[in-house]
Amino acid sequence: MEPQNHNIVAHPEDEQPTVEVRSAIADTFAGRVHVEWDATAPVTPFGQLPFFIDYLKQAGLFDAWVADCPLSFTSPNAPGKRDLLGTVMLSVLAGHRRYAHITALRCDPVNPPLLGMRKVLSEDSVRRGLAKIHEAKGLPWLQNHLDYCTTPLLGEPWVLDMDSTVKTLYGHQEGAEVGYNPHKPGRPSHVYHTYMLSNLKLVLRVDVLPGDQHNVAHATDRAAKRTDAATSGQRAGLWTLLDHLGTARHPACCAATSRGASSG
Repeated sequence: MEPQNHNIVAHPEDEQPTVEVRSAIADTFAGRVHVEWDATAPVTPFGQLPFFIDYLKQAGLFDAWVADCPLSFTSPNAPGKRDLLGTVMLSVLAGHRRYAHITALRCDPVNPPLLGMRKVLSEDSVRRGLAKIHEAKGLPWLQNHLDYCTTPLLGEPWVLDMDSTVKTLYGHQEGAEVGYNPHKPGRPSHVYHTYMLSNLKLVLRVDVLPGDQHNVAHATDRAAKRTDAATSGQRAGLWTLLDHLGTARHPACCAATSRGASSG
């Protein structure tokens, strides 16, 4: 009996779908890293961080932001400014809304070293560290770095978008008042008055007001303008922003919108 020869296919066609893998190089504070991803897989909130960190390094934005921070620790056991501010930034980029969410970052062994951080701080360390930044120094520090990113764009005609967002609060927080609060009627809240470069959605300034001042008219009230350095960031409103920008960078027109409540 003659043996029968069969052509056996080890991997039949279409048995395993083809996976399209893409790769790129990102230059981070931990050196150059090779990033690969599956183009068909769902996007994760942390997947694009190496490329954003590359941008921060090449532009010198993160190093300058950390160096100018008006915060100093005297204890040898205190955390470094880079670890503190890096933890805050990673938390914000991950979409966190509360300090307690920072705990989720402590399981990430990849992205913190890419920022040049030694470790991710706990939520209590972040609270204590930020509390040491005095408002009179902290607000100019943040505003100066916002200006560095946005001022070169304001030489062309542009539209100012004014947005007010109600933030529901839990517990006792300074400046909270009962006002318009669609998600939690009767609860005290804060209101974020945000001034943005329309279309590009670049933030120029954010004022935090009590919950009973949710209307955009409160941000445009000239009577709310204050001159003392300690409080100018909280109640300055639109007019101080325009004075800060200078006549040559004033917007061509303004647009106002209001949003519902957000929790925090």
